[in-house]
Amino acid sequence: MLRIAVIFGGCSSEYEVSLESAHSVLENIDRNRFEPIPIGITPEGEWFRFNGDIRKIADGTWCNPKDCVHAIISPDREMHGLLEIGKNEIRGVFLDAAMPVMHGKNGEDGTIQGLLELAGIPIAGCGVLSSALCMDKNRAHKLVHMAGVPVPRSYVLTGKADTELAGEYAEILNYPLFVKPVKAGSSLGITRVTKREELKPAVNLAFEHDNEVILEENIEGFEVGCAVLGNGELITGEIDEIELTEGFFDFTEKYNLISSEIHVPARIPTKKAEEIKTTAKIIYKALGCSGFARVDMFLTPSGEVVFNEVNTIPGFTAHSRYPSMMKAVGLTFTQVISLIIDLAVK
Repeated sequence: MLRIAVIFGGCSSEYEVSLESAHSVLENIDRNRFEPIPIGITPEGEWFRFNGDIRKIADGTWCNPKDCVHAIISPDREMHGLLEIGKNEIRGVFLDAAMPVMHGKNGEDGTIQGLLELAGIPIAGCGVLSSALCMDKNRAHKLVHMAGVPVPRSYVLTGKADTELAGEYAEILNYPLFVKPVKAGSSLGITRVTKREELKPAVNLAFEHDNEVILEENIEGFEVGCAVLGNGELITGEIDEIELTEGFFDFTEKYNLISSEIHVPARIPTKKAEEIKTTAKIIYKALGCSGFARVDMFLTPSGEVVFNEVNTIPGFTAHSRYPSMMKAVGLTFTQVISLIIDLAVK
């Protein structure tokens, strides 16, 4: 039986989302094939091996003296695993692979992946470079554009000194436009700006989440997503479609669906769906993705497919977009988790 570290939590504004995803993975992993080793990281950055009821992960009470022991991933390749630090001893736990289930900074951005690669532990998911690139909206767009896929026009502010240029950039892009942190997830710090007076507060908000801010043109149409799985040969799920009643798909909408609805499969012609799947594979390869990722794009009224972003660790509950797209092509959540781990181990 393979020992698989499931790493969750972390120093991220998406800490709670990670707990939900990790609980779902631990609930659905095939325990006939895999022995999951839950590793939790607190918002303050403390690492623990968790041995309790996985429901405590979902409700946020996992970190307690009864269920936890201090632990760290050893960077020593000979060790190839976890060091549990007890009161009287340090115990090594060999790991066959690790599945980071962490969203946003300090988890989805290549940091955890770097530690795992240094330790020689196979990663269930994208590696260091692709994780870092996909988190960086500016550089990801540049590479995808070079691969021949249309991207939104944009300008980057590299510091608060550039804030004065925001007005000039906005006039070129035209309103409405989006102001986003270059490196952040779950739509945190993003504002849809419809007039000049809203621009400065939006820029200031984005700078609270990152030291670079991107001003991006608004793309007419709607958002579609494609679940991609694989390394060489790629599997795609059904395309999904986000139907918005108002606003944009921000943090609240993503996790509550108050005024939006997600359709799987998307309500588009089969030929267009196949084009989107092909485009998703091009983007996945251009950014060096491996294991799995969700590629998000826009479909304009004229039928053009425009790149939005790649989520290397998308929401991963049984009802999240990625598992739902894979379910639509006949893969259960348990099968998806197994395939992702198999790709890492092989």
